[in-house]
Amino acid sequence: MESITKIGFWGYPDPDIVKKVKQDYPNAEWIDLDIDFYYPKTNILPESYCKIIKNIIDNTVYLKPDLIVAPIGKDKCDSGWFASRILSDMGFNVIQTIYEKLEPKREVVICDSNMPLYDKITTITAGIIDSTILDSACKIIAADKEFQNQSNSFTPGFWGVPPNDLEILKLFPDTTRVFGWTRCVEAGTPADLELEMYVDENIPTVFYAQAFCAKSQLAKYLADKYNGLYIDIDDYASNSIRAKVEAFLRLS
Repeated sequence: MESITKIGFWGYPDPDIVKKVKQDYPNAEWIDLDIDFYYPKTNILPESYCKIIKNIIDNTVYLKPDLIVAPIGKDKCDSGWFASRILSDMGFNVIQTIYEKLEPKREVVICDSNMPLYDKITTITAGIIDSTILDSACKIIAADKEFQNQSNSFTPGFWGVPPNDLEILKLFPDTTRVFGWTRCVEAGTPADLELEMYVDENIPTVFYAQAFCAKSQLAKYLADKYNGLYIDIDDYASNSIRAKVEAFLRLS
């Protein structure tokens, strides 16, 4: 069997394909190529382009994974599809996946808990490859009233994908409720557009999109519809963006 020690992935790959690859290569390290690891930058993509997709290309060129599991459908985006084709053309071993099932849904627990927002989102993304992480988090929430929002006293909401700048999540209180694609990921249905567009209109919500991402269309529309705050960030949050978020959370 071919020696595979490093497997790169992005988005939410088809769970059946992930299971098969893990069975074939049980000792391989899985690397989330979406994350900014501060590796050297390439000039393969335009300067003004989605930072997450640029991370995928830059990380792959630097880390040279033996295999890449690449979502390319509505569960990710066209840019993910294009990135998979570019990397394949560059000689990387790429498995394309499309996971657009809408049922069955996993119960949403973490998004509606009182865990810190940073922990909510990093736990959900870590659970994409290892579902036991989600199970463990749900058990912790069930056992500890500190993490349970029993009165539904949510103060703000956060709508969007996991941001490149995860530190911005630390501006939000623990009672923040999570919507958008991240909520879909916990539910196990990353292509569920109806769920992605769902928000609680009774709480003030920050609608986040990565700059140059197609989801900014949804974020801006929903922010206007529900009187929320729309922000897009190219790379890392500027002081003005942080101040805008802090003011919105404080005054809402």
